[in-house]
Amino acid sequence: MYELKWLELSVEAPPEYVEPLTHIFYRYGEGGVAIESPAEFNPDEGETPPVPATVKVVTFIPLDESARERRSNIDVAVKLVAHFAQISEIKEREVEEEDWESNWKEHFHPIRVGSNLVICPTWRTHKVTDGDVLIKLDPGMAFGTGHHPTTRMCMELLETLISGSEKVIDVGCGSGILAISAVKLGAQEVLGVETEERSVGIALENCELNDISSQVTVLNGSFPEIEVEKSAYDVAVANIAAKVIVDLSEYISSAVVDGGKLVLSGILESSLDDVEKCYLMQGVRFDKILVDGDWTAVLATKTIYTDP
Repeated sequence: MYELKWLELSVEAPPEYVEPLTHIFYRYGEGGVAIESPAEFNPDEGETPPVPATVKVVTFIPLDESARERRSNIDVAVKLVAHFAQISEIKEREVEEEDWESNWKEHFHPIRVGSNLVICPTWRTHKVTDGDVLIKLDPGMAFGTGHHPTTRMCMELLETLISGSEKVIDVGCGSGILAISAVKLGAQEVLGVETEERSVGIALENCELNDISSQVTVLNGSFPEIEVEKSAYDVAVANIAAKVIVDLSEYISSAVVDGGKLVLSGILESSLDDVEKCYLMQGVRFDKILVDGDWTAVLATKTIYTDP
C-alpha cells in the first residue's frame, strides 16, 4: 500500500509576526499549522508564559504533484513578510505518513492568556483550577490562537469588561477566539462578522467545540452590505487592520449602545492617533491603551448622548 510522505516546513519569527505567517502556512499548507514557543511553562502549576524572542511556526505539505507550487508560494509570501522583520530561513524535513499526525500535534500545548483564560488543543488535557475559563481550539484552525499580541490584549480587555448577559459584536472574528472568550466569560450572545468564507466555517466549528453554538452567530461579509441593528450591543471588539478599523468606524460605533464599550486592536502604535481622531468624531472616547511591542489595543467608551 502506498503511503504519502509529507514535507514539514518551519520558520522562526518574532511573536508579533506569527499570525501573518500562520495565515500563509494555513493557505498553502495542508493539515493545519502549529505554533511553538521555545520556552515551556505549565499553566496547571499557576505559571505564566514568558514572552519569547522568537516563535516557531510549522506546517506540512504533501509530497505529491502539488508540492512544488505550494512550496514556491510559501517561499514568496514568507520573503514578503521578511521585509518587515528578522525571520529565519525556512527549514524543511521529510516526514512519513505514519508519523505526520503525531509530529503535528506535538507542537501544541495549553496557553494561558490574561488572568483566567486558558486555550487548550482538543487532544491535550488541562487540570482546571478555580476561576479558569477553558477555551478549546482545534489547531488545524490555528490563526487566532492567542499568540499574537493583539489577540492577547483583546482577551485581557474582555476579561475586564464581561460581567454577564452582555451582547457583543466581534468584527473580523477570524477563528472565533474572541467571540468564544466573550461567551465563556459570561456574554449572553455574540454576533461575529467575517469577510473570509473559510474563516466563517472555522469560527463555527470552534464554537461547536466549546458547546456555545447557540450563543454565537457568524455572518459572512462586511459593512454596509451586512446590516446590524444600531445601539444593540454592549461591547464591540475589532481586532483587524487599523485602516479597516477607521473605514468601519461609523458602523462599529453605531452598533454599540450609549455608554457601551469598544475594544479595538490590530493597530500599530504609529497609527494610533489617526484612529483616535476618527473615533472621537463618532463620539467614542479612548479610556485605556495597552501596548505590546509595536502593537496597541484600546479600551474605549461610546459617550452618552444628551439633548442640549
